[in-house]
Amino acid sequence: MSLRRKINGSRRSPLAAIFVIAAGLLFSGGGFAVATNVVESNVATSYTADQIAEGKKLFLSNCASCHGLQGEGLDSNPKLIGVGALAVDFQVGSGRMPGQASGPQLAKKPVQFTDEQIELMAAYVESLGPGGAAIPEAKYLEATGDVTHGGELFRINCAMCHNAVGAGGALTEGKYAPALTGVSAKHVYGAMATGPQNMPKFDDTYLTPTDKQDIISYLAYIDANQSAGGYALASLGPVAEGLFIWIFGLGGIIAITVWLAAKSN
Repeated sequence: MSLRRKINGSRRSPLAAIFVIAAGLLFSGGGFAVATNVVESNVATSYTADQIAEGKKLFLSNCASCHGLQGEGLDSNPKLIGVGALAVDFQVGSGRMPGQASGPQLAKKPVQFTDEQIELMAAYVESLGPGGAAIPEAKYLEATGDVTHGGELFRINCAMCHNAVGAGGALTEGKYAPALTGVSAKHVYGAMATGPQNMPKFDDTYLTPTDKQDIISYLAYIDANQSAGGYALASLGPVAEGLFIWIFGLGGIIAITVWLAAKSN
């Protein structure tokens, strides 16, 4: 009986509440620290310390004036902490970065760095913090996926901006969806996984790596095969094709009709 009273008394003590809170913080904080160390160890093993150090030199020389010395972002320029290596590979590897002028959208330009330099910068940016998409395995960049399934996914998720066959299209406020003809598989994958500029991000929970490979395979098929319907008018879509028929098709018929009538008179 005395033991029970002691336990009940300790429960009512203000020190008991403090002890419970402290224990909860200790366990939750310790668990977070362990998880963070695991993630950081995974990041650290992705690239060597030498690669990260060399990438930092390139970053400070070419990127820090806009994105900050630690990738924290300056003014309206985004921070790069947690964006991942694939975002760097896409932006720099496609020539969109470093940006040369402000505007509605960064235009694709000639690439200013070698593949090795791009990889080094990606290594440094990835070391700034966990998160973001990683460089995909080579097998997902091969155009050996399901073309039919890739076409369905592309028409559902991409065609409203990029056109059903990747010819590109205009958006609002001077923005545009670029044409996807001749774009490398790595950059197509990178755009889907990172969501650059106006494009939404399709992470692996929405489009799996296999789904992305199927879309890459569909675009490769479009590049390699001509339109089955004949001249595609730059694949601008049914509106452009209908306008062409109205102006040139019906216009030609009317012109021939007028000419025949004039000749008979």
